[in-house]
Amino acid sequence: MAELAVKLPGMELKNPLIPASGTFGYGMDHLDFFDVNECGSFSMKGTTLEPREGNALPRIAECAGGMLNAVGLQNPGAREVIESVFPELRKIYRGKIFANVSGFSVEEYAECARLLAAEDIVGAIELNISCPNVHGGGMSFGTDPKTAAEVLRAVKKTSDKPVYVKCTPQCPDLPAMCEALEEAGADGLVLLNTFLGMRLDYRTGKPVLANVTGGVSGPGIFPLALQRIYQISPRVSIPIIGCGGVCSGRDVIEMMSAGASAVEIGTSNLIDPMSVPRIKNELEAALEELGIDDINEIIGRAFK
Repeated sequence: MAELAVKLPGMELKNPLIPASGTFGYGMDHLDFFDVNECGSFSMKGTTLEPREGNALPRIAECAGGMLNAVGLQNPGAREVIESVFPELRKIYRGKIFANVSGFSVEEYAECARLLAAEDIVGAIELNISCPNVHGGGMSFGTDPKTAAEVLRAVKKTSDKPVYVKCTPQCPDLPAMCEALEEAGADGLVLLNTFLGMRLDYRTGKPVLANVTGGVSGPGIFPLALQRIYQISPRVSIPIIGCGGVCSGRDVIEMMSAGASAVEIGTSNLIDPMSVPRIKNELEAALEELGIDDINEIIGRAFK
């Protein structure tokens, strides 16, 4: 059986499978289905400094090849997560997690990151400058390299823990953004968050989502995410965590072949709560079929 362990700055994962933020709650939503310690790690629900109720309903819509969401970062706030959520999580999870941090100002990002990074269960910060479903925050920080670098530098000052930046495909020059983030001190990149989209009710002609637009995710965006990982991987020297439409073990192999060192699994968790153990089994079977003894052998093999 192939070795699945991978190393990332600040994190040693038993396998490269990381449930994506917003699809796995705070790690306890899937306890009725499988032991969450089977995950390499997971990225917790996007968290802001203060509590947020999120966007108005409806905020979920189906589409061919996936779904749209406009949840709007509903969360109890960083202090409540630290005081109430993490003590319960420590009872069932033995690993380190990615703390997904979002905000509406540079100062808010920095303070939220400072609070969460101080917790022993947090192995790294996932800096979310890419959420398309909030106004005045999230993605608005992720489309301009100078602004993104400013947020990153402020967050880096709050802790010694690694910071991975989750990027938006809405950025007009994503390769330049990723290069700027590496120069500003990013320890890794998460490529990508959701694509901006919308649906209209054919009967009324009005937007289905109360927020009008939402983030498109699911298997339909996999080729788009894969292309961007392939495009950016040769241009940066920091690790990439691939994200976008991963639904199978073969998808994992494709993303890692394009240059990803680990892979986040998102919408698939919402469709099939057993996605992580299923994909892990598929991954092991595919590597055995290919005669690969160590999964690290396939990272970036598209360029070898």
